[in-house]
Amino acid sequence: MDEKQCCVILSVQPSRGLVDEKFVVLVQSSLPSSLLTIYAHHQCEDGHSWHAFAHYTSDATGAVNVSEDCSVGGTYSGVEAMGLLWSLKPVPGSKPGLRMRKKSVQAPMMVTITVYRGHLTEGFEDQVPLASVEVERWYMAPGVRRILVTEDGLTATLFLPSGPGPFPGLLDLWGGGGQLVEYRAALLASHGIATMALDYLTCKYTMETGKIVQQDYFETAYKFLQKHPKVLSSRIAMLGLSLGTSVTLKMAAYSQVMKLRCAVCISGSHVQPVDGFLKEMLDYFCKNSGNIRITKGNEVVLRDLLLPIPTELSLKVDPILNPARFASVSTHFFQPGPCFKGPYSGVGSIRAELVLYVM
Repeated sequence: MDEKQCCVILSVQPSRGLVDEKFVVLVQSSLPSSLLTIYAHHQCEDGHSWHAFAHYTSDATGAVNVSEDCSVGGTYSGVEAMGLLWSLKPVPGSKPGLRMRKKSVQAPMMVTITVYRGHLTEGFEDQVPLASVEVERWYMAPGVRRILVTEDGLTATLFLPSGPGPFPGLLDLWGGGGQLVEYRAALLASHGIATMALDYLTCKYTMETGKIVQQDYFETAYKFLQKHPKVLSSRIAMLGLSLGTSVTLKMAAYSQVMKLRCAVCISGSHVQPVDGFLKEMLDYFCKNSGNIRITKGNEVVLRDLLLPIPTELSLKVDPILNPARFASVSTHFFQPGPCFKGPYSGVGSIRAELVLYVM
């Protein structure tokens, strides 16, 4: 490495922050008008590696500011301050269908940022870097409390924001993959919302009995939040992803116990059987599984899963049953990888349209 290469300076500020906190990536002291590649690498807890990269040309002072300058190629293009995170994808040669999920929210997501000479698209490990730094991205802010919940048969984790409270509350439901997924709940708590991540498919009750939970399981979780001294009992919402949206809509419309302040549904369907609960939902979805399509780009298209939409009034929910504020994110299709650009960049992969319904 020659002297000119040694003098290149790479800085990332803040080097330690929340995963949705914007950072500034700055290259300095390169030669003016240099072709540079800025590269990000992350190894998940499962051992799989993800990367992102972008092509820049340094200015007259030999600097590149990722927050202000335009990428002309790579895994993203244009001015994208967080592009090195939201465009992360599995490295070449990885097995198909990988999904980035943070398993331990008590440890940071480590990302190595590196700058290389030239506009590279492959073979990064064989190149000599001009400069490199490691940054920490956290889902749990300092002071957030993580509390395992097993009372009343629940399998859940409650995240409480720092401070005296009380705080608005949220029930966080993931989709058909099951398990207790905590990273979204931890991040929401880091922003001031007391959030309970709830396992409802692989919870202790189901694993021990082989039975699928009923409506009262979710009402028990709601009442747990409602009674908690750190939670505002009149400001509790529910957030559902994929299959979790069906549960969220069902509870918002029909539960006499849950008086939700807001219901947020992401990448799910409002079409479901009015009668029955989770088992009937799963049966209904499976019946139409032949409508799932896979594109040439290996994108799984789910939008036709529950078509045609029922027209019979007996199959439609009357919103007057339980008026609430609804936010719905409808997914047209998705592809494995953290491609979602938003406040929680890097935590999922959907291309979505947001529609807000106030009822």
